[in-house]
This record gives sequence, C-alpha cells and structure tokens, in this order.
Amino acid sequence: MRMIDLSQPLHEGMPVYPGTPAPVFSTVTTVENHGYRVKKISMNTHVGTHMDAPAHMLAQGKTLDALPLERFMGRAAIVDVRACAGGAIGVKDLQAEEEWLAQVDFVLFWTGWSRYWGQEQYLRQYPVLTAEAASYLGKCQLKGVGIDAISFDAIDSKAFEIHQQLLAQELVLIENLTRLEEVQSGANFFALPLPLSGADGSPVRAFASQTEVI
Repeated sequence: MRMIDLSQPLHEGMPVYPGTPAPVFSTVTTVENHGYRVKKISMNTHVGTHMDAPAHMLAQGKTLDALPLERFMGRAAIVDVRACAGGAIGVKDLQAEEEWLAQVDFVLFWTGWSRYWGQEQYLRQYPVLTAEAASYLGKCQLKGVGIDAISFDAIDSKAFEIHQQLLAQELVLIENLTRLEEVQSGANFFALPLPLSGADGSPVRAFASQTEVI
C-alpha cells in the first residue's frame, strides 16, 4: 500500500487567495531559553490545502464540526481536465468518467495547476466547472470534490456561482491539492480538517492510499 501526500506545506510567504492575509509564524519559546520549543501560527481557515464547509458561503450551511468524520474519507475518482486549461470543465468531461463517478465518494479534478504553486500563473487561467457540470456532480451521490487549483470559481468571480451550487448540495470542497498525477481512480482519499468549533473551513492533511501493482 502506497501513501501519497496531497497537501501543500504551510509556511510564511506561501501563496494565498488574493485579498486574504498570509499566515504568520512566530516563536513563543525556544529549547535554548525555555527548555521546549513552541511556535505560534496566525492564519485564516482557508489557507493552503483546505476544505470549504457549506457554511463558508451559505447562511444556513453546515459547519465542518456538524459533519460526521466519515464525510472526510472515501474512494476517489481522478478526472484529468488538463485539456480544459484556460476554459471550462463541462458535463461531457464528467460523462467520460461516468462509470467511476457511480462508484466513488470524491471527485478530484487534475488540472495540472499545482506545478505553478508559488508563481503568478497559479492564479490565472485554471479551468473551472460550468454551472451545468456543478449541477451534474450534485446528482452523483458524492461526499465532496477537490481540485489542484486555488478555487472552484474564476479568480475574478464576485458571485462564486460554482461554490454556491456545490455547497448547496452539501458537498465539501477541497482546494489547493497537489500530486494528483500520482493517484489512480479508485484510491482511498482522506482530507482531515482540524476539529474547530463552528468551522466554515479548515486546512486539511489530504492524502491517498492505493495498492501499487508490482
């Protein structure tokens, strides 16, 4: 069984969604001066590889702590949408994976954008779902969807239509994934949020486990 870490590291200077504060790391104590080391971290709930709860954008949406632990794990399908760069992910792109979509709990969109992490290009031209594709996903009995890009909506979106549609269907959304090219459809997927009370979102440790064929 191979374990694949799908999480971007948290650190000062890391990419963040435009207009949101970057995380700040500071030293509280050191081994030399206090006998033990402690760091203080100040960051928002949607930094790095993170999960959006329905409460992120819906006034009456559920928070992450209102969801059972099993909602954060299950089998995943990897949908290769690299050909959609600069455009839209449509229903036809999903129908091509229809057999897998009927068997899994999560759909993870492999855009290829994680290779631009830390570059200006990361915030530009990544593909996004059409409204029709988002509606289609809502009929697939999923727990959540993930993407290796910074958002499910275009970076200049004001209405966040795709977020609104997916979250209204009580799906959890995982953004800023990485290394999806190493994951096979059918792998076990885990995205574990912090146990924050009333959480609209949380950084997650996302990873996959799959059997390697020798």
